[in-house]
Amino acid sequence: MSFLIRVQLPDRPGTLGAVASALGAIGADILSVDVVERGGGVAIDDLVVELPSGRLPDVLITAAESIDGVEVDAVRPYAGVLDTHRELELVEEVAEEPKHGLAVFTEGVPKIIRAGWAVVVSWDGNTVHRLTSSSAAPETKLETPPWMPLARATVLDGEDEWVPATWQELGTELAATPLGKPDRVLLVGRPGGPMFRAAEVARLAHLAGIVSVVLPD
Repeated sequence: MSFLIRVQLPDRPGTLGAVASALGAIGADILSVDVVERGGGVAIDDLVVELPSGRLPDVLITAAESIDGVEVDAVRPYAGVLDTHRELELVEEVAEEPKHGLAVFTEGVPKIIRAGWAVVVSWDGNTVHRLTSSSAAPETKLETPPWMPLARATVLDGEDEWVPATWQELGTELAATPLGKPDRVLLVGRPGGPMFRAAEVARLAHLAGIVSVVLPD
């Protein structure tokens, strides 16, 4: 079973290696590592690890936090490995078939930013319309959210009144970015967290900005 574990750790030589050793001692196999954010002497890293059959994910938290200064933000099941080069491949796929580019982009985004799902919605001044969604996206219909139209990429409060109750029950972290124009928005969700970091939101905005150039209006 593979898990994505997000850790905060002191940004100093040897700390990540110590975490890796602690995880290895409980039989966890690290498949990939991605630096999410770095600054102020602290690093935020995402690690995809594989646990032997029968081991509970709680042991990952105990092992990682046995290293001084390390805190685990979240642990959740994860299929696949992190691939920071996937962004370029996704842009190429959209450019090759722009008529279906919106659907291709929406399906691919969760794999890049480790979200559970993504939807693209539009705003006509009165109603929110769902244009496309990833395969794992909930079918819940959105009422008019107060942030539409959206001027810039942002983290959204998952407990606001506009958020469907089922999303709130799952502790869904949310982020959104304009997709070429303020009234067309990409909304991504992470049921159970972890929260979206500023660097992730910036990455999402950058990717949406590139893809929107080749998408039809």
